[in-house]
Amino acid sequence: MYFPTTDAEEIVNIVCGMEIRDTDVVLILLGERNMPDVTRMISGLNKNGVNFFGGMFPGLIYDDKKYEQGAVIKVLPALASPYLIKGLDTEQIELCQKGSFPDFISYPNKKYTAMVLVDGLTSNIALFLSELFDRLGNSVSYFGGGAGSLTLKQQPCLFTSQGFVQDAAVVTFIKAQCNIGVSHGWKKLVGPIVANKTCKNVIMELNWKGAFEAYQEIVEADSGVKLSVENFYAVAMRYPFGIYKEGAEDIVRDPIMANEKGELICVGEVPEHSLLNILKGETDWLIQAAGKAAKEACGKEIHCNLVADCISRTLFLGEDFAGELAIVKENLVVTGSQGIPAGMLTLGEISSYGETTLEFFNKTIVIGGCYE
Repeated sequence: MYFPTTDAEEIVNIVCGMEIRDTDVVLILLGERNMPDVTRMISGLNKNGVNFFGGMFPGLIYDDKKYEQGAVIKVLPALASPYLIKGLDTEQIELCQKGSFPDFISYPNKKYTAMVLVDGLTSNIALFLSELFDRLGNSVSYFGGGAGSLTLKQQPCLFTSQGFVQDAAVVTFIKAQCNIGVSHGWKKLVGPIVANKTCKNVIMELNWKGAFEAYQEIVEADSGVKLSVENFYAVAMRYPFGIYKEGAEDIVRDPIMANEKGELICVGEVPEHSLLNILKGETDWLIQAAGKAAKEACGKEIHCNLVADCISRTLFLGEDFAGELAIVKENLVVTGSQGIPAGMLTLGEISSYGETTLEFFNKTIVIGGCYE
């Protein structure tokens, strides 16, 4: 459910008033505007013995509305307590010791769900997800997204009973199966071009030219607007990169700024020598893609619909974002109040992508329809 409060003690009281079994975990999603005192909230929940996890996001989703403040709180059946993984900024990522994750071999006829929250502004997200997938493979479905602030200033944004942290990830195993819908609606404008020189989330060269110069030529030719460092994101949000994937939608990368060296900084890593398309969006394309993702998440009697929708889609769509939320609700099979769409506006989205990989998306909507 959605609660408009921004008071830490009130959130603790709301959670403690819920029906929570010993095997449950409480998901707490907070809007970044007028944030509650998270340290105080954690202390109160710990004193009451609540098993919980969550994060701070640029916005929240409940039903067919978005909110900038307050809390979305869900009680979920869990296989284990949340796992906090620190140090994503160091390349020395230490996943939990083998054997400490639930033994999925014990559930041969069930494919349960790993909910993965990351600091959306940390480095090495792709490396972390790769290691997580190497550990778990297709034994689970994956759903999640990047936490953080719309200001793009990194700060603590994830929490468990262990504290309020940044440069981290939280993995929680939910005792529910999940149909995943993933779509974005962006379409190819130009490409492919080669990202011949990159470092993590920084593109240095495109087609053996300075990245900003090469990108600027293409964007200005289509938009008719002169692209500069100062107006970069206002223009570039309409022209993201797409990492080419044969037989599937491109994996979108959002260029959020250009630096003084003429390099482009993206949300999420761009592999060196990868083939990129420059994409373009239209309102109808994005809204129809959201409806497609909702349809993909159906198919069973859903008791919980989780939504991770990129914050940049709201910036692009403006007032038309209401149409995106409306088509999501329209296309989901809702069973009672627990089936109402609930989730967060994210800095990057996380999902299984077919049966092969675990991906970190940008400018995409991911919907998880959970069922027994």
